[in-house]
Amino acid sequence: MPAMNIDLHIHSSFSDGAFTPSELVALAANQNVAVIAIADHDSVAGVEEATVAGAVAGIDVLPAIELSVQFEGWTDVHLLGYGIDYRDDRFLLSLDGFRQRREGRNDEILERVNACLLAEGRAAIDRKSVLAFARDAIGRPHIARALLELKYVDSVEDAFQRYLGPCNVPKSYWPMAEAIAEIHRTGGVAVLAHPTSVTKDLDMLGSVIAALQGLGLDGIEVYNNMGWPLEIEFLRRTAGEHGLLMTAGSDFHGIEQGLEIGKGREGIRFDSALLAPLYDRIRQLP
Repeated sequence: MPAMNIDLHIHSSFSDGAFTPSELVALAANQNVAVIAIADHDSVAGVEEATVAGAVAGIDVLPAIELSVQFEGWTDVHLLGYGIDYRDDRFLLSLDGFRQRREGRNDEILERVNACLLAEGRAAIDRKSVLAFARDAIGRPHIARALLELKYVDSVEDAFQRYLGPCNVPKSYWPMAEAIAEIHRTGGVAVLAHPTSVTKDLDMLGSVIAALQGLGLDGIEVYNNMGWPLEIEFLRRTAGEHGLLMTAGSDFHGIEQGLEIGKGREGIRFDSALLAPLYDRIRQLP
């Protein structure tokens, strides 16, 4: 496989990203990124649009998703599924249940934010103005952009610090074993996203990764924007020792300062050499 740039972790406006799938394909083309994965939170609604746009632009789009998962005492662990059948009816039905719960959660967050705004003597934000930044369902980043548009905050980070953090509502989560099994059932491979978001204690993280491999985990997102160089080296060694796939992704949402599609920390590019083992594993699945 010839050398090229890739990014296997991008979010669209179908979850909590700022750009549509078609816009993300155009951004990838501008950044000379040849292979991308739209990995929206608990949603595959943007995959078809990205695939169609990618075919026109000469960008390969790998079907993907990012599930919000619970494992033992850890909540909001993120599990990536690559090569899934994004048209599978049973999978879509499960995702629809999560979508409905997510919409209820985000509406409750908006209500809490509006209560804070009214207490400050400011006008509330209506749901329509938030939906202007979203596609499938509103998320916290869309509320942040509405706050920014009204000049209630100075930045997205300011919106999270002042409103969205204090007004947060807990998510619903997939059980880890169930999430891995469902990714496998739909023909995909399961990869732990930005592993150091689980814990910065590397000894503990090594134990978590080993336990997840026992549940069927296929790989870890070694190259990511949450890990520092020493942590990434730890993840690289761990993947090698356990025979786990290594993947790479920016976790681009379009709202982060200094973060670009196809690039990791300090501008590092993601190598396409990671693709062949990933595609091989996908092909090996029943």
